[in-house]
Amino acid sequence: MTDAQPSLSDDIKRREISYLIKMGIRLICLILAVAVPAPWPVRALFVAGAVLLPYLAVVGANQRGQGLPPPVDTTGSNQNEIPRHRREIGS
Repeated sequence: MTDAQPSLSDDIKRREISYLIKMGIRLICLILAVAVPAPWPVRALFVAGAVLLPYLAVVGANQRGQGLPPPVDTTGSNQNEIPRHRREIGS
């Protein structure tokens, strides 16, 4: 296992798959709301799913890097590095 962040293409692929799954569920909700003879509270749930899922899908698709390990802190001082104020010879 590594601390490296996944590549941009892997992150995009993961977000695209999540978006497509949510939009597929939305399509199913829309079809069920129209085609299934159900009482109005059940149809209202299907319609609510069909209306709210696009918003949730877009918001989820735009959250880059969510659920990934935090980046490694590389700003710490390296003990083998010469300090900047001592890099010049004769200073």
